[in-house]
Amino acid sequence: MAGQEIAMLAFYHAPWSRSSTVFWLLEELGVPYELKLVDIRAAAGVAEDYRAIQPNKKVPAIVHDGTVVTERAAISIYLSETFGEAGLAPKPGDRDRAAFLSWLVYADAVFDPVLAVRAHGWDYVPSRFSFGSYEDMVRHLERTLSSRPYIAGDRFTAADTQVGGAIGYAMTALGQLADSPVLKDYADRLTERPAYKRFAQKDFELAKAAGMAG
Repeated sequence: MAGQEIAMLAFYHAPWSRSSTVFWLLEELGVPYELKLVDIRAAAGVAEDYRAIQPNKKVPAIVHDGTVVTERAAISIYLSETFGEAGLAPKPGDRDRAAFLSWLVYADAVFDPVLAVRAHGWDYVPSRFSFGSYEDMVRHLERTLSSRPYIAGDRFTAADTQVGGAIGYAMTALGQLADSPVLKDYADRLTERPAYKRFAQKDFELAKAAGMAG
């Protein structure tokens, strides 16, 4: 807004990593931010002073006007509500609010660990782990996306950047989920969004500069 000072927003990111979904969200919000690259793949490890921002020296993290926020679900809620004019967070009392919050946490607490276990081929008893089984996760996604166009309801929200981004990564990088027509249709629909295309191009250029892409 003219004449109003904009609080500084710093985004800590590594290309082609878990922070890429937050990168996409920032492009959807259309707010100014300062990109701060974190070399999570450095042979010597991430610099120790970064631990003051992220205790496990992981990405993503943001610092907004001196306030640190970590973990994708928390960052997504914080950003989409702080910049609520973009309409990416259903407000309290909205019928989609519960699904919005549930899916943001599900992406981190269930989808991510289940996919990691699957990708590494680990054998485990799902009932003994909080995140359960890969098969249950896929069924839950397919049931939900068979009944509505977006993960939290009839409109695109910040939850789609996190769930949709995770599905896209699983398909393109890990060769998982691509045999599900429902999930593929959802992923294809999201990648047509202008903000997704902007983020993807920027992330590719960053990866290329880091020697990760040809």
